[in-house]
Amino acid sequence: MSASALSTLTAALLMVPGAAAPQPVAVPARVETPAVYDDEAGGNADADDPAVWVDPHDAGHSLVIGTLKKAGLDVYGLDGKRLQHIAAPAAPGEDAAPGRFNNVDVVYGFELGGRKTDLALVSDRGRDRVRAYAIDPGAVATGRPPLRDVTAADAAPVFSTSEAEVDDQRTAYGLAAFSDDDNAYAVVSRRSESRVRLLRLEDRDGRVGYRTEDTLDLPTSFRLPDGTGWAPCADPGDRPQVEGMVVDQEEHVLYAAQEDVGLWRVGLDDEEFERPELIDRVREYGTPWTYDAEQEECVLDTAHDPGFGGAHLSADAEGATLYHAADGKGYLLASSQGDNTFAVYERQGRNTYLGSFAVTDSAATDGVQHSDGSTAVNVPLGRSFPKGLLVTHDGEATPADGDREGTDFKLTGWDSVAAAFPKPLTVDTKSFDPRDPD
Repeated sequence: MSASALSTLTAALLMVPGAAAPQPVAVPARVETPAVYDDEAGGNADADDPAVWVDPHDAGHSLVIGTLKKAGLDVYGLDGKRLQHIAAPAAPGEDAAPGRFNNVDVVYGFELGGRKTDLALVSDRGRDRVRAYAIDPGAVATGRPPLRDVTAADAAPVFSTSEAEVDDQRTAYGLAAFSDDDNAYAVVSRRSESRVRLLRLEDRDGRVGYRTEDTLDLPTSFRLPDGTGWAPCADPGDRPQVEGMVVDQEEHVLYAAQEDVGLWRVGLDDEEFERPELIDRVREYGTPWTYDAEQEECVLDTAHDPGFGGAHLSADAEGATLYHAADGKGYLLASSQGDNTFAVYERQGRNTYLGSFAVTDSAATDGVQHSDGSTAVNVPLGRSFPKGLLVTHDGEATPADGDREGTDFKLTGWDSVAAAFPKPLTVDTKSFDPRDPD
């Protein structure tokens, strides 16, 4: 959703009767990556989703990997400086769509060519593939580019049945990766659809391929408590899509943010999706709407909002991530893109809502607006982030460069997030190791 459409939507929400907005606490970011620009001079770079790779030898050398859509990937150090740029694949033909990198996640210790290999997995929305990049700790230590493409040449489209369908761009969109015993998986959502697919990674002669394990279609329409039916507004022909996702590897649970609906909890049992449960709704849930074809945007009829929406998320619901603590404790975070906040829920039990925060301006960085993706790490990351790290996409990097729209990523110490709440959140740097989640 565009920033202008989000601003209109947020303003409209202020008029919704009974929609009690959470009072977010303010959390300052500590580091930001260089702003990128979605224009020809900037290489059509549009930051979207981050992942963190934890260095096994020196956690202070850990990496932040961020997608830039048409511009591919950037790799950063914990100081925010760019270490490597990877271009998205070129179009395979004159009329074909080029690569476009949407979401990224990390799996550790995948058996590739007989060696344990850490991988950055990327959803290539342009080509409807999952791309895999091996991460070389030795390269990190010596200052060489650490990521190398190891995608199998025969990696097939995730959803499309033909190249013509690929070019229709109902393609791989959101992505969350996880490991289970000796196997690695990616959950991938489909753009403009409510479909989510579970893929199992395969070693194909030292390259990474995948095959489908299961498919889930989330609801596209809903029965409201007053007996009426409702479907969220979307462009004509589109269905309510999912982007932000995260898998709780210890609990075998997928959390999926369906942008105009809310936050789903889906069990994963023997590599199959269980029945989804909607644990929180966006404020707009159930609100009547019309579609303005001239402006190409939804117009919510807030005067007739029946009051069935939630109180913690303003559409779009985005950027789901987990902060791990001992004994199943910790937190589920989701980006409330419409009001520039992040909702915090308990990781355990019924995912009780605890509060919200906003990443605000600091002496070192500007704040975060319209955030698409986020990721949290509980382990110490050297002197820079000894109490863990939260990385968030910022959809409105400032100061602006004239009329150019800039985006970037913000790095915030988890201890700053935890301390901002009236009842401080847990800081637990020892009980969970992302390299050995079991």
